[in-house]
Amino acid sequence: MPPLLDITDLHVSFDTDDGAVQAVTGVSLRLERDEVLGLVGESGCGKSATALSIPRLLPRPAATIEGRILLDGCDLLRLPMPELRQLRGRRIGVIFQDPMTSLSPLHRVGEQVAETVRLHEKVSAAAARERALAWLTEVGIPDPVSRSRAYPHELSGGMQQRVMIALALILEPDLIIADEPTTALDVTIQAQVLDLLRRLHRRNSGVLLITHDMGVVWEMCSRVAVMYAGEIVEEAPAEAFFAAPQHPYARALLDAMPSAATRGRPLHAIPGQVPSPLAWPSGCRFRDRCPCAFARCIEHPPLIPCGEGRTARCWLAEAT
Repeated sequence: MPPLLDITDLHVSFDTDDGAVQAVTGVSLRLERDEVLGLVGESGCGKSATALSIPRLLPRPAATIEGRILLDGCDLLRLPMPELRQLRGRRIGVIFQDPMTSLSPLHRVGEQVAETVRLHEKVSAAAARERALAWLTEVGIPDPVSRSRAYPHELSGGMQQRVMIALALILEPDLIIADEPTTALDVTIQAQVLDLLRRLHRRNSGVLLITHDMGVVWEMCSRVAVMYAGEIVEEAPAEAFFAAPQHPYARALLDAMPSAATRGRPLHAIPGQVPSPLAWPSGCRFRDRCPCAFARCIEHPPLIPCGEGRTARCWLAEAT
């Protein structure tokens, strides 16, 4: 049986006034059903570009996507647009960072959630409204009947985020792409939304979770993939990753996490910044920021197996 999602050698570039931007280079990922894969890394590393390539939501013609993206064996990059639109929402749900990219300012939020159901299922308007109210309740919106009559601009950012999550999940899609799904939510509602995602993936859905919150990764994910400068630099089962990250960048990300042990002390910061995608550096892309860099790092490392089910794009991994 094929994996739910199989991405092979994905390349994403954008045409800009400053030249071609290589946002993603050679990314390969697999996601099984009932699995949560955490995709982590700093801003500008290509996580969102990778995720939005799957339902082909990147702006055209500026964006060019090459490679192969299979959903249950169906190549999404070669699927005619009318068929792809049928998969969006019904089989692929996307939770965006910015809720206003999903919500129309001209329609009441309840109407928008109900319309998602009616676009993909043959149900009455009354049944769609009832289901919309149930999901607005599910994502923690108080007084959902009243709030369903509001326009997006009449809601707070956190409320808008919850409406967008209801839009993405109401059809219980096979694949859920969650790009920083809890950023604008308070701790209580964040826990509620994460529990909802957890319940959905246990019903045979797969979740690609993009987040900066390593605590959420620890709580939610069965596997972790780390992106840096447009490529995967480490992939591992979550338990092994948190116990002993292999790539220096992955170790630096974990060292920057607050914990009881670091309370009262300054947090570790990674020196420098992610290089510009206009011209990724040759060799190891992390070497200018890496405390472990040595002579061989002028060569670009492949993903090297370094344990059961894990790889790292680092020459040091050859010794493990």
